[in-house]
Amino acid sequence: MKTSVSSYSYSNYMRQSGKNQLDLVALAKEMGFEAIEFTDLRAPEGVSQADFARQIRAEADRVGIDISSYTIGADFLNAEDLDKEVERLQGQVDIAAILGVRVMRHDATGGYKGAERTYKTFEDALPILAEGCRRVTEYAAQKGIQTTVENHGTFCQDSIRVEKLVHAVGHPNFGLLVDVGNFLCADDPSVTAVSRVASFARHVHVKDFHIKPGNEPNPGKGFFTSRGGTYLRGAILGHGNVPVYQCLRILKQSGYDGFVSIEFEGMEDNIPALEIGLANLKTYISMV
Repeated sequence: MKTSVSSYSYSNYMRQSGKNQLDLVALAKEMGFEAIEFTDLRAPEGVSQADFARQIRAEADRVGIDISSYTIGADFLNAEDLDKEVERLQGQVDIAAILGVRVMRHDATGGYKGAERTYKTFEDALPILAEGCRRVTEYAAQKGIQTTVENHGTFCQDSIRVEKLVHAVGHPNFGLLVDVGNFLCADDPSVTAVSRVASFARHVHVKDFHIKPGNEPNPGKGFFTSRGGTYLRGAILGHGNVPVYQCLRILKQSGYDGFVSIEFEGMEDNIPALEIGLANLKTYISMV
């Protein structure tokens, strides 16, 4: 397994410093990461997304760091026109190809909206989600890029649901971005969840949370609630309650040997938090 970091982990750093995603390439290399992944490329004014992707690729080549994945949002369920959403994502596959990645993650949906939320189920949504995912991955396969959906967004987050989605898509080019922490947002224990879907992993996020039971008062600023009311707050990797090391052991035993990317969402300053997290991640990888 190799270390990576998500550009999302530097969100506060970029806001405070005025840096952009291009600046993160050399920074991630200096910090000791073997790769960096990018979430929703945000090109500076006057620069096209494609040209910005070329700049990032050139900078990665210059400093000697891999780009492990490209991650974007999507919603097949609530799109006004499924064909247009698929077309848009195929255009993002082209951006992923410019970046030179071999894995791309797109969302499937955040769930039903409005009145439909009261009576529509995941089973109702599954055929639409599977069609969208299949059409995107068929296009991506021609470019040598595997597509994935992450356990993300509460509606499409449980391990049993993303497992069903993989089976429904039924394409060898399609798999999962397994986020070992995100399962907790749907009250799905990480060890059980990762064990269920490890064989579908094409990319991995390691995320840690401080966890407080929902039958106690709200702990305060920084915490949010899971679907079932458990309190969660982003943590430095290794400082929280997510069994990250055990999850990596499960993934290793299932045959996964790709990039493991830190996605930090905590309140601490980004740089020292990621330095500590990287040191812990290297320890975990050395032990699995």
